[in-house]
Amino acid sequence: MTALPEPLGPDVVAEYGTGLQTTRVLRAPDGGFLWWQGPGAQVAGPLLAPAAHLVPRLPDDTGAALLTVPERAGAGLLHRVGGSASAAAWLRDFRPRARALVAHSLASAARALRTLHAVPVPPPEELPLGAPPGLGRLRDWAHGSGELRERALACWGAERMERLLGWAADLAPDPVRDLVPAPAHGPVQGPAPAARSLIHGWASLGALIPPLSRGRVALLTGEDLAAGRPELDLGWLLGELVELAWTTPHQNPADLQRLLLEAYGPGPDPVLVGRSAVLRVVTHMQDFATYRGWDDELLGYIAFTAELIDEEGRRAVPQGVS
Repeated sequence: MTALPEPLGPDVVAEYGTGLQTTRVLRAPDGGFLWWQGPGAQVAGPLLAPAAHLVPRLPDDTGAALLTVPERAGAGLLHRVGGSASAAAWLRDFRPRARALVAHSLASAARALRTLHAVPVPPPEELPLGAPPGLGRLRDWAHGSGELRERALACWGAERMERLLGWAADLAPDPVRDLVPAPAHGPVQGPAPAARSLIHGWASLGALIPPLSRGRVALLTGEDLAAGRPELDLGWLLGELVELAWTTPHQNPADLQRLLLEAYGPGPDPVLVGRSAVLRVVTHMQDFATYRGWDDELLGYIAFTAELIDEEGRRAVPQGVS
């Protein structure tokens, strides 16, 4: 399929990014908005969404968010949505109506994710879906070098780093690192494969777009589609709420956490959800250091994530919700 041109021009209403990714928001002729995401300066393009055809189209009457699949545009991907600001941006607006909008968006996202998680994962020979790219970057950082890694190891100790990598392997095994090939004679070595579902791979407040007026909430979907435990998507969103509560003390996300899990429904393992939340916060810390550079603020993150690892992210899962 021929790619559309990269959207530019006077209709741009917002643009931001890091060395990992650039986001550009434009007004669309139909009154909606175009969200274009392209490779950052430290990433070789183009961005692709090869498994986007697996994403289900959810009817309007389900109360679920629209899982928007992108079109190729230049070196990036283009989504058509009804809003110009993400749920992450709306959370910085302290008006009660803004928080109600975020709550509605999280519930819609939870319903959409439950449907996505029910989509059968294609066999590897048809479409090899690995772990989400975010976990790949986390693994590369853990096995690499750099100031953040050295300072984290000095604070955490090697045992905490190993626990993190073990949780990543349980939630979304990496075919190369986490599964050891079988010897010529004998059983397969290494951990048992996790129960695999189709997962969003980057279910994020920044990818959750409430409509500006009418229409459906949208969850930008496609680029990070992967195979893994469904708890990973839930923990990714809950981890962002945990981080928000830490960085913004007057924010209490307990009601939003509870609402997200209740809207998703029964089934997720709360232990795995909590561990996934920790992986999200550590991935954000690691991405910040990699794509924006060292900042002394990261020293606080290192201490904070040590606490999260020790408690296995239990603060992300309100009591009584499982």
